[in-house]
Amino acid sequence: EVEGETIYSLLRFVVSSIVIFIAYVILFYGGVLKYFGGISPYFFFSKIKNTLIFAFFSSSSAATMPLTLKTAEDELKIKKEVSSFVIPIGVTVNMDGSAIYLGLAALFVGQILGIEFTFNEYLVICLTATIGSIGAAGVPSVALVMMTIVFSSVGIPLEAIAIIAGVDRLLDMFRTSVNVAGDLTIATIINNLINK
Repeated sequence: EVEGETIYSLLRFVVSSIVIFIAYVILFYGGVLKYFGGISPYFFFSKIKNTLIFAFFSSSSAATMPLTLKTAEDELKIKKEVSSFVIPIGVTVNMDGSAIYLGLAALFVGQILGIEFTFNEYLVICLTATIGSIGAAGVPSVALVMMTIVFSSVGIPLEAIAIIAGVDRLLDMFRTSVNVAGDLTIATIINNLINK
């Protein structure tokens, strides 16, 4: 019965994480593009869909970077000097998907273990998830390593990472797509600001 409950909880975690990733890309990136860039989110996402699919299956924003640069220049018509500066920086520090995932993972494992977080601990989770994701390499499953920082900062036992390790690969695919979409969003907005 306990195993069944854990599997059901894990399934809920996976589904809710995927929904949050998709909503974040569509609502946040879409909103940023529309209000700061004056660009139709539909136009933008239709131009980058192949890059997002590659990012999804490779689970590596570093491996996707050549295609990201090509898409920026060929499809989105971003100036080479903008894309070649913004996108490599984005691949290194823009890890929105990983930051969201680390926060969700800490809350999920905390719930399973019956840990009640204080308001300050929620802030610590947000801070360590953000800082941890900035330092993360753009390679598959790196968030599992960063999770040790987030978990230890709020007293979650590190062994609890094993609960999530089984579904990490699937969620890693979504995280990478979020990160790559973010890189292209920022490059598009900066390109527009420069051209104004």
